[in-house]
Amino acid sequence: MKKYLDVVLAYSIMMGLIILVGIFQSWNMALSIFNMCLISAVMTMGANIQWGYAGLINFGIMGYTALGGLAAILISVDPVQEAWRAGGLDILMSLGLIVLMIVTIRFILKNFNKSKFRTYGIAGIIILGIIIIKITTEPGIKAIESVDPATKGFLGGLGLPIIFSWIVGAFFAGGLAFIVGKVALGLRADYLAIATLLISEIVVAIIKHEDWLTRGVKNVIGLKRTAPYEVDLQETEWFINLVEKFNSGKLNLISNITDKQNVLNQLVVEGSSVLVKLCYSGLFLIVVIVLLILTQKALYSPWGRMMRAIRDNEEAANAMGKNIIKQHLLIFVLGSAIVGIAGAMLVTQDGLFAPGSYRPMRYTFLIWVMVIVGGSGNNFGAILGGFAVWFLWIEAADIALFLINLFTANMADTHALKIHLIESIPYFRYLMMGLGLLLIMRYRPKGILPEKIQVK
Repeated sequence: MKKYLDVVLAYSIMMGLIILVGIFQSWNMALSIFNMCLISAVMTMGANIQWGYAGLINFGIMGYTALGGLAAILISVDPVQEAWRAGGLDILMSLGLIVLMIVTIRFILKNFNKSKFRTYGIAGIIILGIIIIKITTEPGIKAIESVDPATKGFLGGLGLPIIFSWIVGAFFAGGLAFIVGKVALGLRADYLAIATLLISEIVVAIIKHEDWLTRGVKNVIGLKRTAPYEVDLQETEWFINLVEKFNSGKLNLISNITDKQNVLNQLVVEGSSVLVKLCYSGLFLIVVIVLLILTQKALYSPWGRMMRAIRDNEEAANAMGKNIIKQHLLIFVLGSAIVGIAGAMLVTQDGLFAPGSYRPMRYTFLIWVMVIVGGSGNNFGAILGGFAVWFLWIEAADIALFLINLFTANMADTHALKIHLIESIPYFRYLMMGLGLLLIMRYRPKGILPEKIQVK
């Protein structure tokens, strides 16, 4: 227990800060922060096993997150029958052509020796395939997107419970990572970072512009939920009675029946939102705990020790007969699959798929900051980084306002400096993030909870 004392202390402080938000701001705000911290923690675990275990730099986290979100709509949205009738056959024919093209290329690679003829043949197949696919799909895509474009204009999904998308999102992200890894993992670290970032931008660009598949920037709203709807709870007798009983002390102080009913109605509205967020908290917490157990088992298993040996000295590991490329590809796929789960979880909570919201700052570089701040190579540190950085990201404006009011208490409200500082509060988020990162890198260069090697 003593070796985990720093972990217990760090997490206690973090949870204490979230509870203070609930006390001084609102429990809705506290639970929103908590849920986003849990989703961020899943992302950081995916990034951590790539960088912390194997030393692989993946700047494509945004792309895998977007694929998780794409899985959510393809799984949960009901199929749009009119769109399928309008152009579904063309899309299926194109998918068949893609499969045929892949099978043909694979056959050529396995049965013909490397030569200029083979290279030109594969290039010709790809170019010809792209031309045929474009000719085949263009009429179908136009027909699909013309079907009530204000509300539909896409094929929809399978109409299944959205929680299945968490698994499908992992397969989508893992599948892309396998393709990217086959191509890019042989690159030097800096080139690998650039390649993964550009590939993620390509993925997001496709999702934004292929309206027949995702509605593009028109967004998909009203996705199915794993938690009850607030409106349904507000009309349910057992929930109203529960809220009334829970707040009986406050309600008994109000003598006027009309005022009492108005207060109760307000409490029911607030309580319904809190209960829904608690439901999501339970689901997300289960995912984080399961992933933490699995990643901890992996970290201290023979496989985990082998990955750290490859990370620290590839030449020595290669001399010991370890297949470096195979292991790098495996961990690249696993880490990306975990990020895909987080992407599906995010859309599940929001009930909204907005391709325009996927930006590198939020879904790549902020995740890397979380891993670095928490402590790369340490699963507890990566999760803590997700909590700490997201908490600061959300609360930075409130903290800045508090500090400005504290240090300018003797100034008049009309003072030019005070007005300027208050108007600059939105920019304090980046200032505080930078200062926090600098302080941690100065005094905790390996992160808040650095990697600990257990010798058995």
